[in-house]
Amino acid sequence: MPHQPDPENLFMTRRQMLQNCGMGMGALMLGNMLNGATAAQAAQASAVSLNPLTPRFPQFAGKAKRVIHLFMNGGPSHVDTFDPKPALDKYAGKLLPVPNLKTERKTGAAFPSMFKFAKHGQSGIEVSELYPHLSKCVDDMCVIRSMHADVPNHEPSLLLMNCGDARQIRPSMGSWVTYGLGSENQNLPGFIVMCPGGYPIQESQNWQAGFLPGVFQGTYIDTQHTDINKLIQYVKSGYANPKEQRRQLDLLLALNERHLEQRQQEAQLEARIQSFELAYRMQSDASDAFDISKEPKHILDLYGPGTQGRQILIARRLIERGVRFVQVWTGEGQPWDSHDDIAQNHGRLAKESDQAIAALLIDLKQRGMLDDTLVIWGGEFGRTPTVELPTPGSNAGHLNGRDHNNHGFTMWLAGGGAKGGYVHGSTDEFGFHAQDNPVHVHDLHATLLHLLGFDHTKFTYRYAGRDFRLTDVHGEVVKSLIA
Repeated sequence: MPHQPDPENLFMTRRQMLQNCGMGMGALMLGNMLNGATAAQAAQASAVSLNPLTPRFPQFAGKAKRVIHLFMNGGPSHVDTFDPKPALDKYAGKLLPVPNLKTERKTGAAFPSMFKFAKHGQSGIEVSELYPHLSKCVDDMCVIRSMHADVPNHEPSLLLMNCGDARQIRPSMGSWVTYGLGSENQNLPGFIVMCPGGYPIQESQNWQAGFLPGVFQGTYIDTQHTDINKLIQYVKSGYANPKEQRRQLDLLLALNERHLEQRQQEAQLEARIQSFELAYRMQSDASDAFDISKEPKHILDLYGPGTQGRQILIARRLIERGVRFVQVWTGEGQPWDSHDDIAQNHGRLAKESDQAIAALLIDLKQRGMLDDTLVIWGGEFGRTPTVELPTPGSNAGHLNGRDHNNHGFTMWLAGGGAKGGYVHGSTDEFGFHAQDNPVHVHDLHATLLHLLGFDHTKFTYRYAGRDFRLTDVHGEVVKSLIA
């Protein structure tokens, strides 16, 4: 009997036919490839096609399986924390004999540190009195005193440190790691970012997925809140029970998949489908992971009070539950950006986090997790060894702060295959330039990926006709940082 044609059942267009035929040939080739693969590799390939967060094998056996990145946004002063420079005392109040001493703002005479340094541990690494608790952990720390970046500005330096490129939209390090390894917990995001009080400079670009699928983007948590319903908004439905939610999601999934069938590889829609499903699964696990009241008293006492103690303890709880990459920020804006009153500001910030960071290393070690958990500490750059001169509207005429310094600064690693009790490289005698064994941010990224089991030159994602990588076309693995 004649009937009205259904547009959805019409024959495919020429473009659709070519697409489907092309995919069909690709499937045949994949089948041949998998015939020669191991059972584990074939299972992994099949699982990845179904769930992008499925745990995956790295390119080779890495020493680290997960990462906690402690980000000191704003640029902590290396000459006041982990890089002692006694020569600054000799030149106090005098101009330094350093050629090409280029700074973003005008700086003046040598500005000695107001904090005393002392040797600690069997390794004898010198640490500032700003970190009385952390100094007891130096034998587990790999201190890199010869870091350097490209420019002395927050925005490009933040993007360089987090995404490997100072200007272009690129996936963040956490997104790359989650893309490469997946997640060990399908009920929590694979990449979580905690920053109390709001976003830092450059906001969510610091944990963006870029051209990677949206499921690999960092999930932001405002850790100034302690109430789970404020900490993770809408974690539970106020109008439907889990069974009803599941029915609603199944209907939404069916509609989205029907729409997706006609639009191949629509990244935004695929990301939305994944986010709905993850949000549903998070309802039970998220509440448990962020509830530190379940920790015994001696652990709460170990980490100490305050927001930093709480969020660093949460970081341990998250990686313990299989989250692949956790980034912990000091706070919104750029807290370590001490253009003036550096003694007061650095003193306060270090006091807020010193006990908690030391507790993290101790706690991970006691649980047998430090060996395969890579802990990273540092900011986007360091600060000048010279005093910043007054600038209208900036440092209010005070002569007690430091300007940005991208030419030389300090970061440290712990666990995850990094060489403990070791100091790598140095800045010049005043702490301005990276001098011995310099390590660029690209070199750091290459080394971190190596510890996780990836060759940074071959760990790529094809986009717009080009194979992209975290290190772009740069970077060398610094083998002396590896245990």
